[in-house]
Amino acid sequence: MKPTNDLFDLIKSLTKSEKRFFKLSSSLQQGEKNYLKIFDAIDLQDQYNEEEVKQEFEGEKFIKHLPSEKNHLYKLILKSLRAYHSDNSVSSILKQELKNIEILYKKALYKECNKFLARAKKMAVDYEKFYYLFELLSWEKILLEEAYESGEFSKDIDALIKEEQQVIEKLRNLAAYHVLYSKINYVFRSGGYVRNETDRSLVEEISHHPLIIGRNTALSYRAATICFYIQGFCATANVDKATAMTKFLRVREILDNNPMIRKDLPQRYMRTLSNILILQVDLGHLDEARNTISVMREMSASTPFDTDDIAALTFRSTYLGEIRICERTGDYKRALAIADQVISALDDTNSRMNKEHELHFLNSVASVYFGAGKYKESLQWLNRVLNDNETNLRQDIYSFARLFNLVVHYELGNHDLLEYIIKSTFRYLSKRQRDHHLEVTILNFMRRLARNKKKKREVFLFEEFARELNKCLEVETDRTILSHFNYPAWIQSKLNGVSFAEEIRNQHRETANV
Repeated sequence: MKPTNDLFDLIKSLTKSEKRFFKLSSSLQQGEKNYLKIFDAIDLQDQYNEEEVKQEFEGEKFIKHLPSEKNHLYKLILKSLRAYHSDNSVSSILKQELKNIEILYKKALYKECNKFLARAKKMAVDYEKFYYLFELLSWEKILLEEAYESGEFSKDIDALIKEEQQVIEKLRNLAAYHVLYSKINYVFRSGGYVRNETDRSLVEEISHHPLIIGRNTALSYRAATICFYIQGFCATANVDKATAMTKFLRVREILDNNPMIRKDLPQRYMRTLSNILILQVDLGHLDEARNTISVMREMSASTPFDTDDIAALTFRSTYLGEIRICERTGDYKRALAIADQVISALDDTNSRMNKEHELHFLNSVASVYFGAGKYKESLQWLNRVLNDNETNLRQDIYSFARLFNLVVHYELGNHDLLEYIIKSTFRYLSKRQRDHHLEVTILNFMRRLARNKKKKREVFLFEEFARELNKCLEVETDRTILSHFNYPAWIQSKLNGVSFAEEIRNQHRETANV
């Protein structure tokens, strides 16, 4: 069986301070520390090579039991990380407080126990940590029983039961919102923007759910952030960008007004900013988008946002945002410089980039090279998308990449090859349960352009292409294709006899002067 990279990935994810803490805590332990030898050997590797580890320690007894030694090391690192980060989150602090309450209770130190309980309960209420609050209320009932037996009747059990019922209701309310979020997130992550009846029905069902359209249905600030986030996601899926912007700004407002909850939900806050950034670029609010990029980068360097997952999210969102701003303004010189940094991240085996992030970057890099007139390089990056076999993720990206592929081959003069690629693309689209009138329109005109042998007729074809495409783009959901490639600008560049980049710059200047 091929050895896994789990231990290697965990070690490579450690910061310098986390490694130092692990080494220091290990130094306090007695006995053999063969696991430290394995740790150091793996830490020096750029890619995991188990045979190399075995050769390095050949002859030593522990190497005969490498799988169990690795498992032991993995658990020790996690234990070290738990200790290192024990005071870094509200959840970890509340877990410790609950353990302290339990210990003090078993020692019959009820007075001290109540002190810890009161402090932990206030924190749970302030941060809306309802799961922990429910457990704390259970302890409060136990301590109340001890108080009654001691003749103390200062607390009202009925009030405590009522408080517990309210917490349970808030928990149920929050859980219901999480279910709705999971549903809309699945729709968007699998297919992207709504393009078929099945997805439309599901988005419609979610967006009209009583918890979403009702007034004051969210029983907590946490629930309210999810409610507005879901509304923003539904509007995004339906390509209602103005509404989506309003909803995501509302999420940001709630979190800004409740800094304790924002501190506990840094991922949600940064995802909200990421969605706002995308919408700002799409709506042409480029100065606001640049400001959002600055805010995200500044926040990602401060606590509690300075984590690996948020660093990856910030990198993806801000660099994609910068590239899209450059593409909207036709500044492909700067876009190429940004693409170089993106390529370094794509080639970094230790980067925390997920599959969807990678797809966005590959498409963006291909688009940047196209805009810069480097068609061969564009095709190389586009092929990394086209050669992927993913069938469950963002099918809109794969579909639009295949259409963009036709344009790249056209610019390269591969007209004979286009016939085969167009047939293959038709087959691909026919297997997808999506409305693809737009895609068929593009395919048909690309076929006519590829078959055309007369230069004079080319202008006529592009003019007809422009008219038909504009009809398709009157449908708002079809306009999502422009986020992947600006077909109208490409067609117009052919009619005006200028480069694609120059046409983009001309259109941007005209828009800016309006």
